[in-house]
Amino acid sequence: MSGEVVPYRPVIDAVVIDCADPARLAQFWQALLGGELHTQPDGVTELTGGRIRLDFARVPETKQTKNRLHLDLHVPPESKDQAIAHALHLGATPAPDIYDGTLWQTLRDPEGNEFCLIWGGTG
Repeated sequence: MSGEVVPYRPVIDAVVIDCADPARLAQFWQALLGGELHTQPDGVTELTGGRIRLDFARVPETKQTKNRLHLDLHVPPESKDQAIAHALHLGATPAPDIYDGTLWQTLRDPEGNEFCLIWGGTG
């Protein structure tokens, strides 16, 4: 692998979140992060306007276990309490079973997908 010639490097186009109700979940994330929502003809709802696009796609199955991938959202240390309160007000729930420490707060969105508000790193 180390000597392999790569003709191009892919770039991340979007992070896709599987969910039962794309419009509802996208509204939660829009309220949390800002941005604009766009519903595509295939039913995927896109949240644009941030560093990366989030796509919300309907799937028939419900979430069963901890995410294999999650979003880390940096907040300034002096704003962490307000950021947590805001996320909870929007419908997030605490996830102390995942992490219960002092460097970040693990939360779940309204469909149970874990994400972290972090203030202990460089952001």
